[in-house]
Amino acid sequence: MHVLYDVTRPLVAGHPVWPGDQACRIEWTVRMGSASNVNVSELAMSPHTGTHADGPFHVLPDGVRIGEAPLEAYLGPARLVDAVGHERLDAAWAAEVLAGAAAERLLVHTGAWTDPAVFPTVFAALDADSARMLVDAGVRLFGTDAPSPDPFHAVDLAAHRVLLGAGAAILENLLLDGVPPGEYELIALPLRMPEADASPVRAVLRGIEQTAASLGPAPGGA
Repeated sequence: MHVLYDVTRPLVAGHPVWPGDQACRIEWTVRMGSASNVNVSELAMSPHTGTHADGPFHVLPDGVRIGEAPLEAYLGPARLVDAVGHERLDAAWAAEVLAGAAAERLLVHTGAWTDPAVFPTVFAALDADSARMLVDAGVRLFGTDAPSPDPFHAVDLAAHRVLLGAGAAILENLLLDGVPPGEYELIALPLRMPEADASPVRAVLRGIEQTAASLGPAPGGA
């Protein structure tokens, strides 16, 4: 039996969003009753609400929209590392992480969301040097439980530009509390929205060992 970790933040009306973004609104347009046999809801929000993927067009004028981004980065082996207590994810931190086995998809638990009802503005983030070290080492997806790989008050969004400019994907606002560090299979596909710069995802982690076991006995086994 597979052990799955749903690392998606629950998306509810009023979910905290980046200051200035469209607030999350979920309302009922039709309710089941004497006049209808179905319930139908209406959703309005920024695509950067909750757990989501940033596409290259978010920061690169000539970057592709999220609906055109290659899907391979969002599906495959991933490593989850614990960075709780770190003030920044700088070059020294990156060197320590990269000293281990190679990882194409790197997920970082910073503990940014101390209160699910309050949008965090202080969290551990990358800088241009550490982001460059990751992509140079072959990281093709960077995921964080923080709202951004860049510091909250960053103006140039250097980490975004380095990662997306190198073809790496970005996941933000993952829900990693209670998930042990280690090796997993990541499944976090963005919606096929060819006009948008970002997309919500349903992010799931599945342990590598459980995945291998699901394939059955090796040839020649009992």
